[in-house]
Amino acid sequence: MLMEEELNSRRLWHTKWPEKVPKSLEYPCCTLGDFLRQSVEKYGPDTAIVFLNTPVTYNSLWDMVLRAANGLAGLGLEKGDVCAIMLPNSIQFVVSYYACQILGVTVTTINPTYKSVEVRHQLKNSGAKAIILLDAVYKDAEEGIKDAGVSVIIGTNIVDLCGFSGAKLFLGRILKRFPSADLPANCIKFMNLLDYEPDPPCVDIDPEDIAVLQYTGGTTGVPKGAMLTHKNMVSNAAQCDAWLWKRDKVTGNIGMLPLFHAFAMTVVMNLTIRIGGFQILFPRPPANISELFKVIDKYSGKASLIMPAVPPVFKRINAFGKKDGYDLSALKIAVSGAGPLPLGIRKKFEEITGAVMIEGYGLSEASPVTHVNPIDGISKDGTIGLPLSDTYIKIMDKEEGTKELPPLPFSVAEWGGMTPEQTEMADACTGELVIKGPQVMKGYLNCSVDTSNTIRDGWLYTGDIACVDADGYTIIRDRLKDIIKYRGYAVFPAEVEDLLHQHPDIKDAAVIGVTDRKGDETVKAFIELYPESIGNVTEKDIHLWAKKNMAHHKVPSIIEFRDSLPVNILGKVLRRTLRDEERGKRK
Repeated sequence: MLMEEELNSRRLWHTKWPEKVPKSLEYPCCTLGDFLRQSVEKYGPDTAIVFLNTPVTYNSLWDMVLRAANGLAGLGLEKGDVCAIMLPNSIQFVVSYYACQILGVTVTTINPTYKSVEVRHQLKNSGAKAIILLDAVYKDAEEGIKDAGVSVIIGTNIVDLCGFSGAKLFLGRILKRFPSADLPANCIKFMNLLDYEPDPPCVDIDPEDIAVLQYTGGTTGVPKGAMLTHKNMVSNAAQCDAWLWKRDKVTGNIGMLPLFHAFAMTVVMNLTIRIGGFQILFPRPPANISELFKVIDKYSGKASLIMPAVPPVFKRINAFGKKDGYDLSALKIAVSGAGPLPLGIRKKFEEITGAVMIEGYGLSEASPVTHVNPIDGISKDGTIGLPLSDTYIKIMDKEEGTKELPPLPFSVAEWGGMTPEQTEMADACTGELVIKGPQVMKGYLNCSVDTSNTIRDGWLYTGDIACVDADGYTIIRDRLKDIIKYRGYAVFPAEVEDLLHQHPDIKDAAVIGVTDRKGDETVKAFIELYPESIGNVTEKDIHLWAKKNMAHHKVPSIIEFRDSLPVNILGKVLRRTLRDEERGKRK
């Protein structure tokens, strides 16, 4: 294993390191429960959450967390148990999450749109003893909960903690703004937990204990539970805090991303708690951009805002454009993650909003953030930026993962990504991205083989194919298992998709490898056109454009137009679904 001095000596990215960010941090040796308590002591009367126009102070949040923790203990939950949280963004989500952490109960979060089969797998695999869920989703999850043998079911309505009047609640339900549904007789009301005294049992919890079982998206098979410790989660929030140093004293964090996803769990919820800011939680992403702009406008002159989001959101904002009547000056920083940001999006977004936009990278197994572009310094299009403080990276050969590859012999420009010539040169320096840092998981729950394949000598093998330029900026080229082998060439679907996004008529694109009649792999592109282009652009038009703008081996041999592409809840295109459809056609 490499010594610390050796690791530091090969930190190429320190040459462009942001001046205001420490290269190494002192991390609090505490649990997530301590983490919240420390912020309550500093920021008690300040606002911690704004949800459906209902503000919650740090003191009020802490009181609810203590009461809920005592209530959960009264229901028999104790250290080492697992509690599932199946809630959209809400006050209850934050309260439930931290109440579990105070008791040493491990949290596993479940997407509220999951159906019984998906719910059953996660509950059984995690060994969950309890579930806290939204009343409106119970019916779809009921069979999965029963089959998994969960002994404690706690239900809540989305507005339970909003203090709305009876008339407003009635009107909201009539208009279906506040959905609700019946719960079974054996279901405990979440509000009953808050009737307990704010005096939960004192539990001895080690920072190395598992705080969260974060299930991966299942893009490479059955979802697995990444075991994230208190130390992992606290460290990652501290790393993000140090990186996003350029903010005002009063800072809000726009919570459009779902808190059950690792990105928002850290960059919205835990980061906000760390900095003593307030999180503006949306129960679902805004239906239109004007709704989002109204929220930003509301904080003009009152606070600075950070907005973590995914590329589809930024594309929608760019399409909406700058509209008179909205003051967007409160928005200071936008963070793009959970998928590659197409070239050109950042520049237009910054022109519209006046905010600084940075692209980053993470994965569930790393709590999740490992890389971000600097907020003050050089931010490079087409890259995920530099590793966070105390985060080490290597690029290892794709075949065995035992040989370290050199960096690129050139620097990528700030705008426009790699040139076609640079892309060809980069192939020799492209391999699997490997990461080490305080945010890297312990391993996968009950998956010793997968753990040993993924964590080797303390290094996390990400499965993402990348290279590093001469300044230390990392470029993700694709997923290892998504690479297309075309006539001896390695074709990276993400790269072809990025090129296709530059076509003025293409709204979205997904690229996969398909097997032709000879048994060889070829490139297929699924394309969604802008509405005004439908019927005016043909497959031949796209093919000719691709031949003109791409190396021959990257040009899609097959093009299929779609009205829409399959996406996950974050708006990321699901190549796996498209591959499954293609396999089904060939059976």
